[in-house]
Amino acid sequence: QVQLVESGGGLVQAGGSLRLSCAASGRIFSILSMSWYRQSPGTQRDLVASITDEGSTNYADSVKGRFSISRDSSKKTVYLQMNSLKPEDTAVYYCKLRYNNGFGAGDYWGQGTQVTVSS
Repeated sequence: QVQLVESGGGLVQAGGSLRLSCAASGRIFSILSMSWYRQSPGTQRDLVASITDEGSTNYADSVKGRFSISRDSSKKTVYLQMNSLKPEDTAVYYCKLRYNNGFGAGDYWGQGTQVTVSS
């Protein structure tokens, strides 16, 4: 059974920083990418940032220049460094792992971690 455990969320003032971590455990055949999504009440879950197994990154326009995604492949862990946080960054942040098990691709999701940015 694969599990994703997120940590690092919390309450921070606008302009502050947080670092989220997501550690994967269990048997994973091939990791294609790991990503961070976020969701606010009443809205859809949106992509924040992603990183492929080769290290290519992608960011939502709203976080470019402020957030940085990185990974430690040996630990099957992905990080999201969030700087210059704004109240509109407030959301539940979810980690997603995309894999290929030889039969096709699929996704695992973490349970989410709350990030609250006060003005």
